[in-house]
Amino acid sequence: MLQILEHTALVRAEWDRLVAQSETGTWFQSPEAYDFFAAQPHLFKPFVWAVADNQDLLSVCVGYVTRESNSLKQFFTRRAIIIGGPAIVQDCTVEALALLMQHVKEQLSREAIYLETRNFRDFSPWAKAFEQAGWTYWPHYNFHIDCTSKDTIWANLSETRCRQIRKALKNGVTIDAQPTEQDIIDWYRILREIYRTRVKTPLFPLNFFLSFYRQGIGRYLIVKYEGRVIGGIMCPIQEEQCIYEWFVCGLDSDYKECYPSVMATYAAMEYGVNNELPLFDVMGAGVPDIPYGVRDFKAEFGGRLVEYGRYRFIAKPSLFRLGVWVVRMLKGRSLNL
Repeated sequence: MLQILEHTALVRAEWDRLVAQSETGTWFQSPEAYDFFAAQPHLFKPFVWAVADNQDLLSVCVGYVTRESNSLKQFFTRRAIIIGGPAIVQDCTVEALALLMQHVKEQLSREAIYLETRNFRDFSPWAKAFEQAGWTYWPHYNFHIDCTSKDTIWANLSETRCRQIRKALKNGVTIDAQPTEQDIIDWYRILREIYRTRVKTPLFPLNFFLSFYRQGIGRYLIVKYEGRVIGGIMCPIQEEQCIYEWFVCGLDSDYKECYPSVMATYAAMEYGVNNELPLFDVMGAGVPDIPYGVRDFKAEFGGRLVEYGRYRFIAKPSLFRLGVWVVRMLKGRSLNL
């Protein structure tokens, strides 16, 4: 008999095991990720539901509803995000997954303007379940980079990236895999300025990044030149499986011969090789058929371009359209959803 399980009914070890064994499982669906979101109630209202058949877990869905301190801003921007998409066991039925996603939709429709899964794995075998539950597929690109060996990495890098990495190393650029808290603060200042001037979308506050650092749930790889922080990358890690690029930045204009953003990305790939993490997931590369400079940048690291897309349910269409228009105006260009 199929049943929906709340957070309090989930056995943590079984939840962990499902994510580790699932072909769609990612760090973002793990108990560790849920704990990270729950530890920041000023930013997130986390949720987790699972579907089980006679107590055997079939799928787990972890995510969060965004929270803003400003009540007006919260009203117009609230959204439910399921990073990575739900973790599903191989013998889960369409009926079971549809039941879970229907439940998620019903529980969150009053709280969020829209709900979205940001898929990092292939969900095409489950398309019917999402469709039955009322979720719509939106195409979206991503890159998966093979980190099984250093030879593989260098064979797949473009000639330009190979040259830039060698030049940066020759010029004295280093990667600090054991940064201090002050290093994270310095890195955040770079990231914040890039979001303010170029990305032009909201960025989590400093405490979000310090919490990730203090909880030790992933890895910061900080790019330095002559002792100064000039870039870096924030990487959640799924043991024995994957390293993720969540946030990355660099002072590329100020340190043109050091290529800090390139070195930050390469640092994650090298870390994957050295720590038996065979996959580097860059967590998104834009919408097909829409020019996107970030996709062009990521393409030169030799990853496999995949199109696993997103599933979305728009609970409040008028507010969603208004939000898209506002963001487009702020960016001054076509919106890459």
